[in-house]
Amino acid sequence: MAKYLNAKEVLPEDLLRKVQEHIQGAQLYVPRPTTSRRGWGKVNGTHARLKRRNDSIRRDHEEGMSIPELMDRYYLGYDSIRKIIYSKDC
Repeated sequence: MAKYLNAKEVLPEDLLRKVQEHIQGAQLYVPRPTTSRRGWGKVNGTHARLKRRNDSIRRDHEEGMSIPELMDRYYLGYDSIRKIIYSKDC
């Protein structure tokens, strides 16, 4: 759950008045600057976990495992396995 801050306590008075010209009495989300945003899955490790899985799928395929065998082993569909095998994200 996000911690809510009172804008009156954290913003300079002139900036608060400017914000109040556009919105009053409502909750407002202030996003991080785009330069400090983290990529998808970077915080919780999903990105790294999927990269390891995909690398493993490519390795298994290079070692001779067929697409149907990969589908059974990794619980993925035909198109998903194909995309992973033939993608350039190696």
